[in-house]
Amino acid sequence: MNEKEKIFLGVLDRHKGIIFKVANSYCQDASQRDDLIQEIILQLWLSIENYDNSYKWSTWIYRIALNTSISFYRKNRTRNERTLKLSPVMDMATESEDSREEEDLILLRQFIRELREIDRALILLYLDGLQSKEIAEIISISQTNVTSRISRIKKKLLLKFENYKKKDNA
Repeated sequence: MNEKEKIFLGVLDRHKGIIFKVANSYCQDASQRDDLIQEIILQLWLSIENYDNSYKWSTWIYRIALNTSISFYRKNRTRNERTLKLSPVMDMATESEDSREEEDLILLRQFIRELREIDRALILLYLDGLQSKEIAEIISISQTNVTSRISRIKKKLLLKFENYKKKDNA
C-alpha cells in the first residue's frame, strides 16, 4: 500500500460519518444511498491530490460529499420525487411511534428531505454543529448568506411542524 492510499484510508475511516450523514440526507432508497456513498468515496479518491491543507479534512469531505450528493440528486430527481411521496408512509410504518420525540425526529427528517438541495446541505451542516464560517467555506457562499439562509430554513421547518400539528389535531 502506498502513502496516498494510507492517508486516504485513514481520513476516510476518521470521517466516514460525514459521508453516511450526507448520503442519508439525500437518498431515501438504500440501494441509491449505497451508490451515492460509492460515488462520494470515488470523488474523494480522485480529489485527494488536490487537497488544500489550509482546510480541515472534514471541511474538504463535506464539500465533496455535498457537491456529489447534489449532482446525484439532480440526476435522479424523478425517481427521488416518487420515493419522497411514499417516504412519510414508509417512515411511519418502519419507525416506532412510542414517543413524541421520536415522531418529531421522523418528521424533521421528512421535512429536511423536502427542502431544496442547497437548503438541505445548509441545515445538515448546521445540525452537525458547524459554525457559519466553516459552512460558508464548504458551500462557497458568504457567512452572512449562511446565517440568513439558516434562519429562513429554521422558520420554514417550524412552520411545517406547526401546520402538521394543526392537521394532526383537526
